[in-house]
Parts: sequence; C-alpha cells; structure tokens
Amino acid sequence: MASLDGPDDQRPQNGGEKAGLGTRLFDSRFVLAAAVLVLAVAVAAFSLPMLYALAGLAAIAIASAIIPHPSARRRLAGQSAGAGMSPDASMKSVTDALLHPAFILDHDGTVRYANGEAARRFPATRPGDLFTLTFRSPELIEAMRSAAAGKAVIVDYHDHGEDAGVYAIAVNPLHRAGSGQDLALVILEDMSERQAIARMRADFVANASHELRTPLASLSGFIETLQGPARGDPEASDRFLAIMRQQAERMRRLIDDLLSLSRLEMRAHRTPEDRVDLVATIREVLDTLAPLAAELSVETALDAPDEPVEITGERDELVQVFENLIENGLKYGGSGGRLDIAIAAGSAGAGTAAKVTIRDYGPGIAPEHLPRLTERFYRVDAEASREKQGTGLGLAIVKHILTHHRAELEFDSEPGVGTTVTLTFEPFGLSTGGGEKV
Repeated sequence: MASLDGPDDQRPQNGGEKAGLGTRLFDSRFVLAAAVLVLAVAVAAFSLPMLYALAGLAAIAIASAIIPHPSARRRLAGQSAGAGMSPDASMKSVTDALLHPAFILDHDGTVRYANGEAARRFPATRPGDLFTLTFRSPELIEAMRSAAAGKAVIVDYHDHGEDAGVYAIAVNPLHRAGSGQDLALVILEDMSERQAIARMRADFVANASHELRTPLASLSGFIETLQGPARGDPEASDRFLAIMRQQAERMRRLIDDLLSLSRLEMRAHRTPEDRVDLVATIREVLDTLAPLAAELSVETALDAPDEPVEITGERDELVQVFENLIENGLKYGGSGGRLDIAIAAGSAGAGTAAKVTIRDYGPGIAPEHLPRLTERFYRVDAEASREKQGTGLGLAIVKHILTHHRAELEFDSEPGVGTTVTLTFEPFGLSTGGGEKV
C-alpha cells in the first residue's frame, strides 16, 4: 500500500524502471560480502593472484548493478500498484477545498486521504484504516458498493458516539484517468442543527395551535350557549361574557407575544447603540407594577447606586425584560412576601460588568427545570401559568432581547428557598463581544 503523503505523487509510475546504482548495490550487499570472503580465502589458501581476485570482485559488483535484485523488483512493483490507488495532487486539492469533512477511499473501502475538516471532526478515521471501522452502517456499506459500480448514492447516518449527530453522507465514484483502479469520494454533511431547527418549528406550531385552540373552543361554546339555552338570561349572559372577555384577552396576549418574538428575530443582527440608565428604567418598571405588588401583598425593595448605571441598549426592549422578570417574581414567588432587586454598577474603564439581580423568596424551581426555562411554551407548572395569565413565551422573549444586547442571563433556584435571576450587561462604552451568551 502506497503512502498517502505528498512524496508518493513523485514516485516512479513504471514498474520496469531501474533503481539507482547505490540502491542495487545495497540490495546485493550480502552477495558482495560473500564474494569478498570467498576471494580472500582463495588468495590466502590457494595463492590466487590479487589482480585476479580484484577483477572477479569487480565483475560481481557490475553484475549486481545491472541485474535488479528480487526485493528491488518487488518494491518497484508495489510502488506502481500503490500509485494507481493513491489520489493525486489535484484530487487532494479539490478535497481540501470542500467545506465539509471528506474522505477518499480505494475500492476496498480503505481511507486513502482525509481533508483537514475530516481529520478535525473524525480523528479516529485515519489514512490506512477501513472507513467502516468507525462508520458502521449497512446502508453505508451498500452505498460504497454502488459507488464501486459507478453510481453515486446519498445515505443518512446517525452517529451515536460522544458527538452524536445526524449526517448526510454522499458516496461518489471517482475515476482517475489512466488508472485501472477507481476511488470513491465520501462527503459528510452535518444535518443535526437543521433537523433540530425543523423539530423546533414543528413544536412551535403545535404549541401555538394548542394555546389558541383552548380559548377559541371556550368562545365557541359560550357563544352557542348564549344563542341557545342562555338566550334572554341577563345574569348568565353577564357571567359568560366576562369569561369570553378573559379568553379573548388571553389570545390577544399570545398573539402580541408571537409578534414580539418575530420582530426580535428580524432585528437580531442590529446591535443596540443607545445609552440606557438601568436605575431609572427599573424604577419606572417598579412604579408600573406597584398595583400588582400591592394586590399580591408583596413588598419590593430596590438596592441601587445614587448615580446612573448606563449600558448600551434599547430602552423599550429592556423595559420589556424587567417587566417580565419582576412580574414573574411577584406572581410565582409572591408567597414569600418579598422581592429584592439589586443593581451593581460596572465600569467601562475597568472592564467590569453591570449586574442586576432579582430575588424572590417563593417556592423555588426544581433543578431539572432550570435549563429549559427560556424555551418557547415551556412551563414549570402549566396550569398555574395559565391561571396567572401566562403565555409561556415571556422568558423566550427575555432571552432574545438579552442575546440582542450581548448580555448574560442566569437562574439560580432552590426548592423552598426562592429564585434568583442574574442579568449581566457590559457598561456603556465597553465594546460588546460576539455570540450568544444567554
């Protein structure tokens, strides 16, 4: 088997080409050593003239240089056969230019070359190894047979290793002109993220439909009742109309949240540039929610610096964030009777972040729920959420807004103790980094 490194491409392609003089003499070293020994014995024991001995040795050396040694013939034949199986420089260049992991296989399914992306993603699949040692799939083996017959095939492959994923593997025949041996080009495209997005969209449509179906069913039922048995009954009409209004308001809130999510996704690429004072913004939100806090008998306390704490952001979006989080603290953590909000100033010069913490003393949240709190329509207690007029989209909106602001969101909760929400912002004037941190 020829090496897959670059020098293979410059090796002799003709199996009958003669090796160099030094190589032939090296291959005949044992014959030459035996000849020297025999001639030395002849000179010493039989008084063979030295001139004749040297002439004989020279003749043996010339014969060794002219007639190829069997090992040399085998090596040259192996180089010739391996050259036909090894991809040439142009094949390697094209494979290296591919954005996806790609391998070149011979007709036996042995890896002959792997591009950089393949070597990075699949380090266990190395040149010289059988491809099916790490990619075990009957469909893939059948695809390789089809490629050997000259047919391109695409199969799905589910990786169950540490980096489990779903791949679309394209196996294409690769004919090398002037060679009796064909190769195969195998390209792997990671479909995991695409499938996850498709599932998320399907779940989103199903959840949104479910959330709208319930109030619509209620409205339809009450309308039929008012048109039938309750016709002319003022007391029943008033009661049913009040319930219908609540259900219509529930649908309005859900549609508003869906539209808000859509707008946020459309603006995700736009970086905020305005200067926003966290202290003034949170004071305004607390004033707005003061009637709700009084209704739920929850005392709110704000610990904030006297001077402004400024960050780069969009004020209306940040108001939406704090309204959602503080309202959640009042509704779901209100049994503790207290809600604490603290603001810590950051400094652009010192590179320190501004932080906002919102802590309630309610029932808390079990650990298994914390990683999923910002998923759309995810509820820790679905029935309690609907009773408190929640849509299941509030924290998803918070996540999108904070991602837009390059801010971090962290939940810390212990059942029976309460929940703490921490938001971390870069202060105004400090360059924001890239990527989602939520």
